Amino acid sequence: MIHNYEVALQTAEYLLHIKAVKLSPKEPFTWASGIKSPIYCDNRVTLSFPEIRSFIKDKFVAAICEKIGKPDLIAGVATGGIAQGALVAQELDLPFAYVRTSKKEHGLTNQIEGTVHPGQSVVVVEDLISTGKSSLDVVAALREAGCIIKGMVAIFTYNLPIAEKGFSDADCMLVTLSDYDILVKKALEINYISEEDLIVLKEFKQMLANK
Repeated sequence: MIHNYEVALQTAEYLLHIKAVKLSPKEPFTWASGIKSPIYCDNRVTLSFPEIRSFIKDKFVAAICEKIGKPDLIAGVATGGIAQGALVAQELDLPFAYVRTSKKEHGLTNQIEGTVHPGQSVVVVEDLISTGKSSLDVVAALREAGCIIKGMVAIFTYNLPIAEKGFSDADCMLVTLSDYDILVKKALEINYISEEDLIVLKEFKQMLANK
């Protein structure tokens, strides 16, 4: 679910402007899931730009309040969701924790860092959704700790069917600031990509949809 179409266009423009989105049709990037992609989105770059960082924080807060409902706790997904999650928690005057996708192999072997209590309602903050697996691993860890998941907010999603099914099966609402289709549309509009690039990007999306 997109929070707001105008916000989605502005978010896409910001990501393109700071080159958080990289295109390499001839030498595709390999995602953590193993998928070969002609496009890579690194939303951590947004933290280096105060105006954009604040925009994302404000729109996350609005999305939570308008679409999901204020929780008892904000949880960031390590590592991409930690910084923005902390900013959102500060803005909403809420406790904050962050969650790894798996337990540490040393020390206290914690998966959840911070204090969480059974029965607390939680909104999870993520930077990017591709297949959704790592994000949903965090949801599962919080539920195992007794938390009630109200939903998740993310800056960007690739809109992959496997992710949509995963969130639906996990009964976890996902609200994003922008998505693949809107970003590609904005990229073409501002001549960030060529018509040839557009064909490659559309074929990639169709290939994933057919999997």
